[in-house]
Amino acid sequence: MDSCFRSPSSQSSHRALTLQSAERDNVWLSGRDRSIVGLNEASYPFLLSQIPDPPLRLYVEGQVSDWLRPAVAVVGSRNPTAAGEEFAFHLAHGLAEHGIVVVSGLALGIDSAAHKGAMAAGGMTIAVCGTGLDIVYPRQNRTLADQIRTTGGLVSEFCIGTGVRAHHFPRRNRLISGLALGTVVVEAGRRSGSLITARHAAEQGREVFAVPGPVFSPLSRGPNALIRDGARLVESVSDITEELSLILPRGRNKAMTTELSLQPMGLLAAIGEVPTPVNQLIDRTGLTVAEVSSMLITMELEGVVTRVGGGFIRRVVTSQIQDDV
Repeated sequence: MDSCFRSPSSQSSHRALTLQSAERDNVWLSGRDRSIVGLNEASYPFLLSQIPDPPLRLYVEGQVSDWLRPAVAVVGSRNPTAAGEEFAFHLAHGLAEHGIVVVSGLALGIDSAAHKGAMAAGGMTIAVCGTGLDIVYPRQNRTLADQIRTTGGLVSEFCIGTGVRAHHFPRRNRLISGLALGTVVVEAGRRSGSLITARHAAEQGREVFAVPGPVFSPLSRGPNALIRDGARLVESVSDITEELSLILPRGRNKAMTTELSLQPMGLLAAIGEVPTPVNQLIDRTGLTVAEVSSMLITMELEGVVTRVGGGFIRRVVTSQIQDDV
């Protein structure tokens, strides 16, 4: 259910709450670089539209003009070691240098380091918030949130005026993984919310990566357990870029010049000029959700396919595709 809807005790109170929410939204929308995007709109994030329970609407603030660039989530402990925080910074920095958007949750620790690393490289980072976008949590990250607005974006499914509620953050985590092709866990204890994000990623058909750590460190237990259960071990940026090589540009900001590989061409054969739902493409090709999603991003960047509302894909012009190939 859309998190902006509540369950008041009477019809009149329901109307009052709805009007109050609409008024808050309208006031917030009067600010700069703010929008509310509905699930069936073509501008809705494609990858997010493919998860089992996407938000009916998404609040967005900042410089996110489109959602076509490949993204990787980097998450971890709020109380990391100095080494873990440094690794998260450099990992995000390297991902941004490859033109990859870094997604995280604006929390202290690993999340903050990931956001800062991406911005230090001149790249884009997206912070997924567990509150309404008129409230920054934690308060210590207000300056960081302002910096992210100028180079990337803040995103939330929670309506304006929604404060800090513990049960919203596990919900928020499915959006972090849902916006990305893969999720990297840097440091995390066994009960960390980062493992919830990793679980969501696996359930959504996305890649799961984990950074190994010393066996005696409590913060290594989460990532080491993920690796034991099949997550891809990460020691450098290349471990991620190799796993996602189907969609990544060879060098920073060169996504528009990449060539279609054989696998995307096989996917293209399953797409017609009549809009086709993504689930049908997955059934036709036998590819995973992550593979299809990543290839569609590349083909949309190439102008080969276009996205219409409701998560449907159609081929642009057959003759143009044949000429390019």
